[in-house]
Amino acid sequence: MKTKTLKKDRVNIITLGCSKNMVDSEVLSGQLLANDIDVVHENKKHDHNIVVVNTCGFIEKAKEESVNTILEQVELKRKGKLDKVYVTGCLSERYKNNLEAEIPEVDAYFGTMELPLILKQFEADYKTELVGERLLATPRHYAYLKISEGCNRTCAFCAIPLMRGQHISKPIEELVKEAEGLVKKGVKEIMLIAQELTYYGLDIYKKRMLPDLLHRLADIKGLEWIRLHYAYPSKFPLEILDVMRERENICNYLDMPLQHAANNMLKAMKRQITREEMEELLLAVREKVPGICLRTTLIAGFPGETEDDMEELKAFLQAQRFDRVGIFTYSHEEGTSGFALRDDLSPEEKERRAQEIMEVQQEISYEKNAEKVNKVYKVIIDKKEAGRYLGRTEFDSVEVDNEVIIHSATKLPIGEFVHVKITKAYDYDLEGEIIN
Repeated sequence: MKTKTLKKDRVNIITLGCSKNMVDSEVLSGQLLANDIDVVHENKKHDHNIVVVNTCGFIEKAKEESVNTILEQVELKRKGKLDKVYVTGCLSERYKNNLEAEIPEVDAYFGTMELPLILKQFEADYKTELVGERLLATPRHYAYLKISEGCNRTCAFCAIPLMRGQHISKPIEELVKEAEGLVKKGVKEIMLIAQELTYYGLDIYKKRMLPDLLHRLADIKGLEWIRLHYAYPSKFPLEILDVMRERENICNYLDMPLQHAANNMLKAMKRQITREEMEELLLAVREKVPGICLRTTLIAGFPGETEDDMEELKAFLQAQRFDRVGIFTYSHEEGTSGFALRDDLSPEEKERRAQEIMEVQQEISYEKNAEKVNKVYKVIIDKKEAGRYLGRTEFDSVEVDNEVIIHSATKLPIGEFVHVKITKAYDYDLEGEIIN
């Protein structure tokens, strides 16, 4: 595609939101590159003339950030610093008509599943033979592997099915080929992501196939860590844990968003599980994989949440002692069943409740970190920053979990594994020294 500059086009992709969006951006980059179009992620040099904003529409804060980013790029176009601005992703899928009316300066808007249409803007072809070919936006030693798209769950607070559609699994052969390609590029850690991991395979194989997929991925030579994100607790297939225990390169780590602990909240949220069933599940998980790291995500301020519900959630956290906890404040999303309920708490009150929950977790996190002092762990080196190295144990995922701070006079190669003796614990991080 020629533009008025007559220079070769250079496309900058800006990704907002979750790791699933990141994978979509990487796939778009791979397709553009295969069509001989120069492409970069989050370009700091500003030597590009076209921008694609991959938006998030998950909650109110994410929508605001997406709209602000679009407006910033439109302003650059108005000043003559850009030739084209395109918008894709979840916000564009959900509010395309509104966005076209309110920000008409954008050259074109696309939904979440319209990659071939985006490529047409560049007079580029969608190359079906490029299975799993991506231009990684992450450091080369780790990558996300999206095993399915969409979600069949009907949680009252969640707008994802409105933006991503129904659950569609990727075939096992395709995922294995993609993972093998990533390992050839130097990837040592793969994080499996989906809106709902445990549902994998039900649509195409008529049964839950995550254990089979894990065995196939664990066979890939050179793949040192496989990590599981976003496992739904209701009807959780425990055989996943048998594979985790049997295969050394599957991290003893499970990200299982529970959202709440009070039964009336779980019912209102349409979570299809009770507190008692969650407690039984967590006991079974810990019995099957002793020492497993459990991460969960919670929501504060769902309509109807009382102070008693808050106290119950705090007691649940203190009893269960999760290794990692993230928390969102409830966002009232049109199109969800929760939107029919009265959003009766102020943003300030929701924030206060979230803070209160995190104070409980902060103490637990520090105590758990303190238990690691003087122990030795295998750590992957992620980066060097401010004269020190930052890495992670198998119990920590990228960006959301703890880091290990390492001071080393010897150069440590990024993406390599080292053994570290923990010397100091903080609320959410560890400090240690290299053991030769």
